[in-house]
Amino acid sequence: MSATYTNESQAFVDLLKKLKAYSEAVGMLYWDLRTGAPRKGVPGRSETIGMLSTDVFKLSVSDEMGAYLDTLEAKMDELDAPLKKMVQDTRKDYNRNKLLPPELYQEYVVLTSKAESAWEEAKHSGDYDTFKPFLKDIVKISQQFIDYWGVKETRYDTLLDMYEPGMTVAELDRIFGDLRDQLVPLVEEVKQADNKPAFAFLKDTYSIEGQKSFSNFILNQMGFDFTAGRLDESVHPFAIGLNLGDVRITTNYLEKDVASAIFSSLHEGGHALYEQNISPAFAGLPLCEGTSMGIHESQSRLWENLVGRSLPFWKQYYGELQRTFPSQLSQVKAEDFYRAINRVEPSLIRIEADEVTYNLHIIIRYEIEKMLFNDNLSVDDLPEVWNDKYESYLGVRPTNNGEGVLQDVHWSGGSFGYFPSYALGNMYAAQMMHSMRKGMPDLDARIENGELAPIKAYLTEHVYQYGKLKTPSDIIQSMTGEALNPQYLVDYLTKKTKEVYQLS
Repeated sequence: MSATYTNESQAFVDLLKKLKAYSEAVGMLYWDLRTGAPRKGVPGRSETIGMLSTDVFKLSVSDEMGAYLDTLEAKMDELDAPLKKMVQDTRKDYNRNKLLPPELYQEYVVLTSKAESAWEEAKHSGDYDTFKPFLKDIVKISQQFIDYWGVKETRYDTLLDMYEPGMTVAELDRIFGDLRDQLVPLVEEVKQADNKPAFAFLKDTYSIEGQKSFSNFILNQMGFDFTAGRLDESVHPFAIGLNLGDVRITTNYLEKDVASAIFSSLHEGGHALYEQNISPAFAGLPLCEGTSMGIHESQSRLWENLVGRSLPFWKQYYGELQRTFPSQLSQVKAEDFYRAINRVEPSLIRIEADEVTYNLHIIIRYEIEKMLFNDNLSVDDLPEVWNDKYESYLGVRPTNNGEGVLQDVHWSGGSFGYFPSYALGNMYAAQMMHSMRKGMPDLDARIENGELAPIKAYLTEHVYQYGKLKTPSDIIQSMTGEALNPQYLVDYLTKKTKEVYQLS
């Protein structure tokens, strides 16, 4: 940061850097917990994460922090843009967290650390009853947090604001309603289509080592910096930015589904490119992260789908996949592979869903979360409600809880309000891609030639470099010239689906 800052400004920045350093240490412990810590070490590691996180929490709401905020807010007009934004964001967090008892916060952190490991085992066995006590406690404490923070328009609005500032239930109800009304007829049209893609070859046996090799290859191609990050394996893929030079991602390999790891690697790689390409001026500061989860998910979904599921992409990279798996794919054409990975088919698993029905998976979770916090839905009833909604919205019904209510990690970490970010990310991504095409009319030709660097450069210029400096609305407005417009997503999905299914 600038060396010309006043003593108060520099002291404030130094305190923020200290908090960021502590958070990095906690993040490292969390990453290890999720990627290989011994099972017997989980309780002790969870307690350690809880204690350290509580120390960070106490420091963030200390009298020292409050004094710095009061001093700097008195002269906001004199602050540069980065410092002003950090004061504003820190004040929001300070006011919210100051209301929470530190002992309740610590209880919550320890609980969620233990719950994620319990979730892994429950997901594997499909035994919801072993995970249910953890989830009940997480919901209970989350409700207590809402009481301390104060209810916005609804209780769920309070949680939603944590992940997508400014977004409301009323606005999401409208956006999701419009999206559902336009996509459901498209799904019905696909069901009646005669020319359905063959896809059985995707479910052949693909070696884990081969999948790992191709995942590393494709991450290199998209610009993931392996000297500033790494790829590991976990039950549920995730990305974590420890610092600008250490951004870690994970994926999950399935022998009977070659597409799963490819697209989760592209997805998490999109998150990582965002974290690796924030301005170095923000290193060690709270600005060195994504501006919202919706914008963050826009980057993962853009690389995963709008780039990674495109025909030009596979015209370039399918040969490498064939060389990795010759016995499985040598007789399958690139165009047939493209059609297979873009088939529209109602399914049970969100992270393996096609682009069209994926949004219905999100709407289901959104509606269930609203029921939990606004309508007092019992955790005991979650599996049945989940299964009924899948049958109603997608025409499929889980046969066990592992492929149903236990399939996502988010609730074990208390991330209520996160899921809408995925659908918002799809909308942001489609709008951004439309803007990118206007700036690069030869974009498809570049992708087909393996020139992915211009995409990364364009996104760095308009999104990545700013970190948390710009708001989501500022990002999308300055990049595309208009506010978030879901119609770009509908138009993109309609055009692509009609091409894949050869519909008029």
